Amino acid sequence: MALWMWIALGILIAINITAFVLFGMDKERALRERRRLPEAYLLWVALLGGAAGAIAGQQIFRHKTRKQPFRTLLIGAAVVNLVVAALVLSPEVREYLAGLVR
Repeated sequence: MALWMWIALGILIAINITAFVLFGMDKERALRERRRLPEAYLLWVALLGGAAGAIAGQQIFRHKTRKQPFRTLLIGAAVVNLVVAALVLSPEVREYLAGLVR
């Protein structure tokens, strides 16, 4: 696997861990009636590659599981993440990206 793919994988893992932790932090803040993280912030982190971590955090912390339209937007971010992953993992797109790096 090329170096750029390892770097991308590391970034993807980091953003998913970040999304998971942010959901836990926001849930804790909600329970303590403290200042919350903006929903837009949580959704942007999910859209930028952290949808899996965000959904895991949502389910494990039971946070924002019923709130609409947040729930639908989070699922939309997951769909975008899957489409981008499918494109990046396709041999044609990988070959094109490798050509850009050279």
